[in-house]
Amino acid sequence: MEKIRLGRTNLTVTKNGFGALPIQRRGMEDACKILRKAYEGGINYFDTARAYTDSEQKIGESLADVRENIIISTKTMSTTVEGFWEQLHTSLKLMKTDYIDIYQFHNPSFCPKPDDGTGLYEAMLEAKEKGLIRFIGFTNHRITIAEEAVRSGLYDTLQFPFSYLAGEKEEALVRLCEEKDVGFICMKALAGGLITRSDVAYAYLEQFPVAPIWGIQKESELDEFLSYNENPPELNAERLALIENDRSELVGEFCRGCGYCMPCPVGIEINNCARMSLLLRRSPTAGHLSEAGQAKMKKIEDCINCGKCKSLCPYGLDTPNLLKKNYEDYKTFL
Repeated sequence: MEKIRLGRTNLTVTKNGFGALPIQRRGMEDACKILRKAYEGGINYFDTARAYTDSEQKIGESLADVRENIIISTKTMSTTVEGFWEQLHTSLKLMKTDYIDIYQFHNPSFCPKPDDGTGLYEAMLEAKEKGLIRFIGFTNHRITIAEEAVRSGLYDTLQFPFSYLAGEKEEALVRLCEEKDVGFICMKALAGGLITRSDVAYAYLEQFPVAPIWGIQKESELDEFLSYNENPPELNAERLALIENDRSELVGEFCRGCGYCMPCPVGIEINNCARMSLLLRRSPTAGHLSEAGQAKMKKIEDCINCGKCKSLCPYGLDTPNLLKKNYEDYKTFL
């Protein structure tokens, strides 16, 4: 299986990393079966987070006996030192391990630094000194904060969205990480499900010094990525044409489905409703147009225009307006 050096960590991870957010939606037995199959198929890198409900527990149950053969990264969203230690010890316990290879700040609204008054970075250093973590990582959706983290010299890895829908700024961020020897962990390589051909996404990312983590919740999805070990997709004319077509349809003001605008005070499922127009055109429509799907979209009528979702969007989208546009389009399918 193809591997890549993860910046100055000198960790060598498989190009097919396992993104463990989706397995929180599977039962324990199914999730453990998928995780174990991933390991036996050659994947050595597993990324999760304390915020992903029971994802860490599933990793512990399925992979604790092969801990020395795998690389694990997880994340904390805590904004206090007390919470930092509580989440770190919980993660260690659930994953049945004495250490975490890469411990990451999970999408903070600022870049933690020494002497910034929060004590968060100092806690990271203490955890490293105690041998509880090996390397310090940073994840974000805001490119200015991500750039600040990379330039600070404080972080060994950066996890950031990157796909063929990315623009020049995102490509420059990848090159900045390469220059600073910061490992680039690539999330949302399928743009939150809007990219429907994993072979095309995989082939595109082969051009860059990044370590993709693929969100996997079905055995069939895992099989697809494992098949690329023997037959890696090439960026041929057909795949390049598809990339150009997708870029013409998707680049710009569209919801990535990251969910950082949630929860909505009136219960709108923003991270799906705000991109419904794209989902209707790029995935099977039956579920979206079902009675339950219609009820979810109808909730948009309850929007109170509080602006909370807009203020929280890391991509600066006018989310309330995007919801309304998607709802009007949705009604044309009924």
